[in-house]
Amino acid sequence: MSVDALKAALPGYAKDTKLNLGSVTSTSQLSDQQLWGTVLACALATRSARVIGELAEEAGDNLSAEAFEAAKAAASIMAMNNVYYRATHLIGDDTYATLPAKLRMSVIGRPGVDKLDFELWCLAVSAINGCGRCLESHEKVLRDGGLSRELIQEALRIAAVVNATAATLDAEAALAPAPASV
Repeated sequence: MSVDALKAALPGYAKDTKLNLGSVTSTSQLSDQQLWGTVLACALATRSARVIGELAEEAGDNLSAEAFEAAKAAASIMAMNNVYYRATHLIGDDTYATLPAKLRMSVIGRPGVDKLDFELWCLAVSAINGCGRCLESHEKVLRDGGLSRELIQEALRIAAVVNATAATLDAEAALAPAPASV
């Protein structure tokens, strides 16, 4: 199970996605932990069983057990936060931003890995989940922590490509004819 298996499964019309999937995972300037944590967190954010299955094993080969758990935690906490903060923003009443969220988020303060790596994974998941408020918040923490815009952009590219891979493969599975009954 691997990036290569996903590339092989992508149909001809998704050649750009296939090439980008190879590129974002093989030419990254991110550290191995940043790269594979981003890949795993993004795979989980897509909710695609096939993409998760293929990428989790390869991520596991490149991450410590602690980093693997932290990437899962980033996907989990952002699944909650992205809904809450996107909704409070989209309502259009600024009063909601002044109210305490009253949601437990302790993993953000103590993720078990380098804080900037965890923030990078949260940013990438927030891109998939479409939460502008979370994107702004995590990007600020990353920039204040010294991460360059180019490295932040790499995480966004990974999010985009992993998401496109999942969308394409899930759509192909849905379009496939059902097996004939016997």
